[in-house]
Amino acid sequence: MYPQTTRTTASRSRDRMSYDRIAAHAVLDEAYHCALGFTVDGEPRVLPTLHVRIGDTLYLHGSTGSRPLLAARVDGLPVCVAVTLLDGLVYGRSQFHHSANYRSVIAHGTAHLVTDPDEKTDVLTALVEKVGTGRAADSRPPSRRELAETAVLALPLTEVSLRTRTGGVRDDPADLDLAHWAGVVPLRLTPAGRSRTPGSPRRCRRTCARAARPGTNRRCCAVPTCCWSRSTWHTPTSCTRPPPTPRSGGTSPDRCRPGRGRCVR
Repeated sequence: MYPQTTRTTASRSRDRMSYDRIAAHAVLDEAYHCALGFTVDGEPRVLPTLHVRIGDTLYLHGSTGSRPLLAARVDGLPVCVAVTLLDGLVYGRSQFHHSANYRSVIAHGTAHLVTDPDEKTDVLTALVEKVGTGRAADSRPPSRRELAETAVLALPLTEVSLRTRTGGVRDDPADLDLAHWAGVVPLRLTPAGRSRTPGSPRRCRRTCARAARPGTNRRCCAVPTCCWSRSTWHTPTSCTRPPPTPRSGGTSPDRCRPGRGRCVR
């Protein structure tokens, strides 16, 4: 459990607060991006950026010329990092009771610039692997110039809180007989397909063991894992969808399937 501090204590709806370390780490690991808050010359700034957690440290990706990275070179930079996962939209019978289901982590602390070359390389590799399992091996490593232009901030996870909202509509008893529809629309982040970069191969060089069956021209292309499956940081605990609608012709509806190579003609 994370210790409760003045900055991590809610002023209202305290029943939604948690300081469970495992639950907070799960949100940080599932989210792709975060909001990095800091001050410059007494004025607030918020920057969206990518992050990755390794152990009890949250690493933030940035450019060596950006303001937060320049400010963190000497004594570190006091920051507040926010990560939110939107799980559903809540429709109440009254406008007042419209809401959202979410999981949100707030981390406070002082971030420092990562200067050790080995640590920096390990963090950038972990960040690429978070985007897609195996992607670090299926892409070119950064050059010395690219490493020099890339900065990484390290934020120790010591002052962290988790706030969640789950469940359904919480309408007033007087509104329950109203004719307006009420309910929850679940939301989740899903891939929208891939767009091939000009010049990249249409098929990978590798083929699976089922390739080139006698008498057919079908072959199975082992698409790199990162193109189809999420990183281990993002492996869902369950696969849920709205009630399926049968396809025309009475065939079975679509089912959730893990990412895998596709057979192509």
